[in-house]
Amino acid sequence: MAPPRVVVLVSGSGTNLQALLDAVAEGRLCCEIAAVVSNRPDARGLERAKRAQVAALVVETVDGESRVDYDTRLASAVREFEPDLVVLAGFMRVLSSLFLDHFEVINLHPALPGTFVGTRSIERAFDQWQAGEIERSGVMVHWVPDEGVDNGPVIASAEVRFVDGDTLAAFEARMHEAEHELIVSAVHHVLAERTSTTTRSDPREPQREAFV
Repeated sequence: MAPPRVVVLVSGSGTNLQALLDAVAEGRLCCEIAAVVSNRPDARGLERAKRAQVAALVVETVDGESRVDYDTRLASAVREFEPDLVVLAGFMRVLSSLFLDHFEVINLHPALPGTFVGTRSIERAFDQWQAGEIERSGVMVHWVPDEGVDNGPVIASAEVRFVDGDTLAAFEARMHEAEHELIVSAVHHVLAERTSTTTRSDPREPQREAFV
């Protein structure tokens, strides 16, 4: 049986993509990274894909193009690789139903469920810690069943606590380390459950429980 096919969408440096590529190369993750797609031609994640001999594709936005039109083009490009799963690993666009209706999609977000939705999550968490408002943050992987932002059913989460004397750089490094571990574990979990005889007909339904 051929391994499941995964397409990864990135917008930036692609360190979480690299964690997936390394896990596949080392045999810790049984899947094929079929392609890496970015909305930015200068995304370093594309170079990581090329070094791993994975197809790297840019679907760049066009001036004046609507969100619907872009997502239609993106869906058409991704569909060519016949993915069993699409992973958003630092993809800095909110996808519309015109894309989401075609694929099973999961997203990695550097915050715990229900907290720090949107951009600059790590910085905002650090600011709240400095203000004495929180003692921990974390990362999660969740399903993206609709156009909601960082609020889909949670697949996995991991806590990252602040420590005395923390700096933003040190906290950010621990957050990224947690992201790299969690994205591999979550993809493995999703793909294993997908092939299980006990998999639900719709794996994105909200009854899914998180694991850490």
